[in-house]
Amino acid sequence: MNALHVLIACLLVVFYVIGAYGDATAQPSEAPVLHFGGCGGVYLLAESGELWIEVEKYDLNVRGRKIFLRAILAGPDRAVLAEETLPEDGLGKGDGPGPVQQVRLSAQVPCRGVYVLNITVSEDRYGEDIAWGFRTNCAKYLVETSRGHRDAAHEEPLVLLGPDVPGDICFRPERGAFTVELSGLNADVEPPVLYDGGDGVVAVITPDAEGNGRFTVSTEAPRGSMPWRLHLPVFRGTVHIDGVTRWPDDSDYPNFSLWTPNADSWFPFHENRWLLTPYRRTVYLNGAAEETVAFEVYNNADAPRTVRLEVEFAGESFPATLSVAEASVEAKNTVNVTLACALPEGVEEASCRLRATPQDTPEFSTYATVTLRRGIAPAEQPLNLPLVFKPYTHENELFGYLPRYPLDNQVYFNKRGQPFVVAKTALLALSDTGWRALSEVAGTDGEALPFTTRSAKCAFDADNTVYLLGQVEGRAAMLYARPSEERLNPCFLPVRGSVDLEQFSGNNPLEGPPPLVSYTFTEKDPDVFWRRLNDLHLLLPAKGAGSALSIGKPILISRKCIGFSAHSGIPSSLVSRDRKVHVVWAEATEPEELAPGVPTFVATFDRNTQQLGKPALVGYGPPANDCHNTPSITMDSQGYLHVLIGTHGRTFQYVRSLEPNNAEGGWTEPEELGPGLRQTYVGLVCDQKNTLHVVFRLWFDGGNPYFPASHYATLAYMRKRQGEPWSNPKVLLVSPFSEYSVFYHRLTIDPRGRLFLSYDCWSTYWFYRNDHHGTRRALMMSPNGGDMWKLGAMEDLQQMVP
Repeated sequence: MNALHVLIACLLVVFYVIGAYGDATAQPSEAPVLHFGGCGGVYLLAESGELWIEVEKYDLNVRGRKIFLRAILAGPDRAVLAEETLPEDGLGKGDGPGPVQQVRLSAQVPCRGVYVLNITVSEDRYGEDIAWGFRTNCAKYLVETSRGHRDAAHEEPLVLLGPDVPGDICFRPERGAFTVELSGLNADVEPPVLYDGGDGVVAVITPDAEGNGRFTVSTEAPRGSMPWRLHLPVFRGTVHIDGVTRWPDDSDYPNFSLWTPNADSWFPFHENRWLLTPYRRTVYLNGAAEETVAFEVYNNADAPRTVRLEVEFAGESFPATLSVAEASVEAKNTVNVTLACALPEGVEEASCRLRATPQDTPEFSTYATVTLRRGIAPAEQPLNLPLVFKPYTHENELFGYLPRYPLDNQVYFNKRGQPFVVAKTALLALSDTGWRALSEVAGTDGEALPFTTRSAKCAFDADNTVYLLGQVEGRAAMLYARPSEERLNPCFLPVRGSVDLEQFSGNNPLEGPPPLVSYTFTEKDPDVFWRRLNDLHLLLPAKGAGSALSIGKPILISRKCIGFSAHSGIPSSLVSRDRKVHVVWAEATEPEELAPGVPTFVATFDRNTQQLGKPALVGYGPPANDCHNTPSITMDSQGYLHVLIGTHGRTFQYVRSLEPNNAEGGWTEPEELGPGLRQTYVGLVCDQKNTLHVVFRLWFDGGNPYFPASHYATLAYMRKRQGEPWSNPKVLLVSPFSEYSVFYHRLTIDPRGRLFLSYDCWSTYWFYRNDHHGTRRALMMSPNGGDMWKLGAMEDLQQMVP
């Protein structure tokens, strides 16, 4: 660093100190609002009194979109306190930046806690055609620049859009080596300067003639206090900082895109994120004298910590007893705590706050709320569909939904109706004494081995032996356990890649171990984004001596399989009966063929003859070469095969075999489920009355009562009774935000024919998802073939088959 650069850096420090950038608590006229692109929001550590935050936006009008900015202010318990919309400016594509619009949101703060400002934008989930900024009277705040997701590595570049005044990016430095990368700078002004937490100059980053500059901080460089500060003489350009806008594999805080333009507003949020969850609980006593509410205390720091817990009352107190007053939590770990509550005689509803304060950062403190009510929870009643979710308002807030069963994944039932749920490192089963976990695999020498699961599915044979797919000591395996066994047994699989097994879909009870298919990825098309090539093999486990399993030689089905999209719908690749196994798959085509969609095939393997029949082409699922388009197969009580051909934002097509239990006997012509339906992710079952049931994501455009300015996703249901056409779609859920959503839905059926729908409402917006710790998964069920739906209760899982 030469003497001129040092002089410039010192002058910039002086300029900063004497007030080039205004105080965060200043009134609106005292400092310009800095504007930036993207979406996201602000976390505010607010003190008691009035909290206000003014949001500005102007449209760039580069792409001609209708840009409506939605601003939501929510409290520490994520109760929405204010919501405002800044509309589009009425200008068109190429008209240049529009006028600055402004709106103020405010709330009364009863006591210290972390508030959130959530910013989303219609028709622009990446915030590419908008500039926004804010000012607030809150002294402590952090911005989180978080756009919608992309099908690529997560990055959140800081796009700085002025005005032409100095500005800072204050951030937490990574402990490992990290790079600051700048582009779009004005090379004619002073260079940006990087400072450490003590305002020592780390580097002057001189841009080249194209306005690009970079500097890498070594692992050995001392980090000192927080935050570090990147000072820009003009608040324009694009900034990338490892650990802030992109994250290496060993990043301290992956996907935390936290920064602030004011070093004085910094507060210790990284290590305290998700300190106490859930943020809010609504509890109905349901006739009980008291109720116990579960919370998690999470330590996001890299060392053990102690968190102090206490109960606070805004009004009259009532009995509320914590299981512990202090929680000692290991690094990156959780401690479960409970709060036992009761209402005094004559009181119908009351609330309290559960406060959490870390001992090592007592300046940080926040709380969750519990609202206790008498009576029966609305979650016990039939649902008035659709469920219309609002931001931070899901099943518990709407209906008092508090399930007493695991929500790791969808629920399956054995022949007795006993429920099972596959978790990440265990198989969970309901017994007479409650939920028990099979979390160990029996090794060859009798030792207990841990495992992880490779699929959320499980299956059962005629003896009620349970089967699932797992990974043991780095090897793929089918795991199984007889009803009396406390450990799972492994049958190792000769596969690479993903595996699917046949699960019960309504009329396919298994006599023995479930057939499997494996998908071995071989090629990705560099020019067609969703085009994949996989080798598809059929594997047939069989019981040997002592009921041990063996796997024969894999049977090649196709070398052009497009793959298996299982995160939503979790479709069925296989269905079998009377020693015949039917496989459905979709294939990639050469792009120059201009195929009308992904060709979908069904083939039958006969266990008696050990022959694979000729594949039957049953239809095409548009668009072509899209690995989302996984088909699903099931059968009815008579053995006829039913297939839904997968699509991506297009209408599913339905076909049925002309002969029972035979894919080579001909098929009906493909028929669309309905006109113009934009469907994705098949979830298909068939009940004992031969009614087909399907759940899927369904897109709608704007001009609707939910999101008039943009498109949005719903979770929808259709059925086809035997001899009747497909029903119209019934919308089950409406996402809390417009733009992209997915529901990770999985439809299962029990031996009684009851439908169980597990789902997890997932928004594209990183800010909303990052704010929630853990899953939002819930369970809905229909006891009568889709006529009525309700949220699942423990009693619904305890109805064993006589």
